[in-house]
Amino acid sequence: MSAGQPGILVVEDDAALLEALVDTLSLAGYRVDSAVSAEAALTALRRELPGLVLSDVQMPGMDGHALLRSIKAVSPGLPVVLMTAYGQIDKAVEAMRDGASDYLPKPFEPDRLLAVVARHLRFTQDAAASALIAEDPASKAVLDLARRVAATDATVLLTGESGVGKEVYARFLHQHSNRAKGPFVAVNCAAIPENLLEATLFGYEKGAFTGAASSQPGKFEQAQGSTILLDEVTEVPLHLQAKLLRVLQEREAERVGGRSPIPLDVRVIAASNRDLGEAVRQGRFRDDLYYRLNVFPLEIPPLRNRPKDILPLARHFLERFASSVGKYEMRFNAAAEAELTRYDWPGNIRELGNVVQRAMILALGVEIAPEHLMLPRAPAKAELGVEGKAIKDVERDMILQTLERCGGSRKQAAEELGISERTLRYKLQRYRAEGDEIV
Repeated sequence: MSAGQPGILVVEDDAALLEALVDTLSLAGYRVDSAVSAEAALTALRRELPGLVLSDVQMPGMDGHALLRSIKAVSPGLPVVLMTAYGQIDKAVEAMRDGASDYLPKPFEPDRLLAVVARHLRFTQDAAASALIAEDPASKAVLDLARRVAATDATVLLTGESGVGKEVYARFLHQHSNRAKGPFVAVNCAAIPENLLEATLFGYEKGAFTGAASSQPGKFEQAQGSTILLDEVTEVPLHLQAKLLRVLQEREAERVGGRSPIPLDVRVIAASNRDLGEAVRQGRFRDDLYYRLNVFPLEIPPLRNRPKDILPLARHFLERFASSVGKYEMRFNAAAEAELTRYDWPGNIRELGNVVQRAMILALGVEIAPEHLMLPRAPAKAELGVEGKAIKDVERDMILQTLERCGGSRKQAAEELGISERTLRYKLQRYRAEGDEIV
């Protein structure tokens, strides 16, 4: 791999599948290296560390699990995604315990592969900075605060609706801190099964539970000397919140099955798309943990409240998706730009990216028109009721219509909406309590 943006190392002994994986990732704009065995992968890793390792599990000689353990022993912060045969969920759980960032059950679609890679690939400072676009006065004010707190070790609490770019801001904070040379370790607390979360965060000792064949560091240890992002922190169960509080207070962690605490030097950033104050009042989140996390709050405004960011972000997505779509130098016509700025974006930046990518596929030439955007009918900004009531109605309609279109599949609907399945379940429960019929 050449210098610049960290690339991806693909490890696969099946030549045809290896070629297909490399082609898919290369067409999406990633730098890709490959290895036909775990042993060859370790040799490549000694030459240069990539931003992510994508490895098959079933390989002759050293298998993917052994490769994962070898990687974590020397580079615990390096993300590793394993590809497993369908039906081997027990092995996937074991891989997560051993420190895998994610797993892909075979067979999987290219879109699924690209989504997983985009979520876990480590960004360089230039990539993190370029993705943070702030042209509107509202976002410029937040960015100014982010610059000021980035140079400190203060714990930051990022809040805002789903899709506003909280992880982008977290990466910005890391890359503009004195810890930028270390790994940025992101943990989505909502995406990890509850029975795995403690071992994932804090690590475990050999024999701590069935299947713990060796000791493994947790995410906090992997972020030693650097930064950890606890995304969707409100999803941490109450019984683990006490242990998390101790980590923040004492700056030390104890592995599952461990007997002695491990000193930590970690900068903590937490993020949530829910109201933590309300979660405290409802008894779902500890008030002492809330105050520990809320040292420096940063609320990222929704896209509808920073309209001058919409077109710059849309043009950024044109460049970002050019290689994956295979269309370059595309542009929006005046009518499409007006449509983009008129829409209220209940799904925020994540929804905008999806709309732009879809429009690029639909447009036959280089010009994108309103019909290519396929935006749902929704109230214009001038028609919105007070306190954002109409915005919530638009979000409800979009979620329920998407769920119906997906035949009731929560997983597919969540992927289309750009939200986690847990967030979708929470919203559906609320709608059901309000009298909506859910498919």
